[in-house]
Amino acid sequence: MRLLIAGGGTGGHLFPALAVARAFRAEEPDGAVLLVGKAGGPEERLVPEAGFELATVKIRGLDRDAVWKNAALPAIIPAALRAGLRIVDRFKPDVVLGMGGYVMAPAVAGARLRGIPYVLHEKDVRPGLATRMFAGSAAAVCTTLPGTEKRIKARLTVQTGVPLREGFVARRPAVPARSLLVTGGSQGARNLNVAVWRALDDLCARFEEVVHVAGRQGAAGVAEHRHDRYRGLTFTDDMAALMSRADLVVSRAGVGTIAEATAVGLPMVLVPGTFGGGHQEDNAAAMVEAGAAVSIRDANLSARTLVAAIDALQPAQLEAMARASATAGRRDAAQRVLGVLREVGNRK
Repeated sequence: MRLLIAGGGTGGHLFPALAVARAFRAEEPDGAVLLVGKAGGPEERLVPEAGFELATVKIRGLDRDAVWKNAALPAIIPAALRAGLRIVDRFKPDVVLGMGGYVMAPAVAGARLRGIPYVLHEKDVRPGLATRMFAGSAAAVCTTLPGTEKRIKARLTVQTGVPLREGFVARRPAVPARSLLVTGGSQGARNLNVAVWRALDDLCARFEEVVHVAGRQGAAGVAEHRHDRYRGLTFTDDMAALMSRADLVVSRAGVGTIAEATAVGLPMVLVPGTFGGGHQEDNAAAMVEAGAAVSIRDANLSARTLVAAIDALQPAQLEAMARASATAGRRDAAQRVLGVLREVGNRK
């Protein structure tokens, strides 16, 4: 099978794409796989390092928060669509997998134009614009959390979970928690960073270790804040190693991070971002309803409310949250997505 995987721009889209590519190569060593991503995105480094072929497209998404930045889109989008079509024509895939987000659009549009079957993967409960645009003609849409299937019109939806990088191993976290992991996702989260730094003395008094992935935007703060029990990072390629030591996770409510935490079985304090139409609020609500997390609204986040939320987690609640997290976790999502792709490819 010749598989084209489109998506990137952020770690939340790229790492699942790489997970599917690795699973495909392991199961079909004679197959061909091409990843299509964003020019200037992290995929330009990470995909070749992983040993896969990469094609890139100059593309930018719709900015709902700063509308003036969309002025150039009428020129960017047609060129990107032509580039995506050229890539599809050159590679001649049997099936295309779109990993959600605007970066997948040029290649998926090219597949649709050429009559090549494609499958979408949507991470969030609330589907993004690109998924909604292409779902109607998709052979199938793979979803992550319950509720997505009610929000899109698709021929077939399959709840697969988020394909994960290798190394996420289920375990029982320590109770009371000894190691805290804070992450704002691959790009960081300014409000979360500030709350952590202002609460750093209190957090280090409560945990033996505080590991904080602040994103590149937090580089200056990481350099400024020093504590024996604090380790600040701007980026990590090995979240599995960090989660293998953590007992509690504080994070934004991106589904990639949620999927990784639930694969290990870690309780979560989620601070959903308000960007992108507020889709993270739905993700957090799903985890709170499942019993795996508590949530703090971004508008209410401060050093005081962060410490208070952590202090409110009694041992029995932490144990129950860890069990619920492990129940929600899916470590075989990449294989599930491959199963959908094979079924679609066999229909040709």
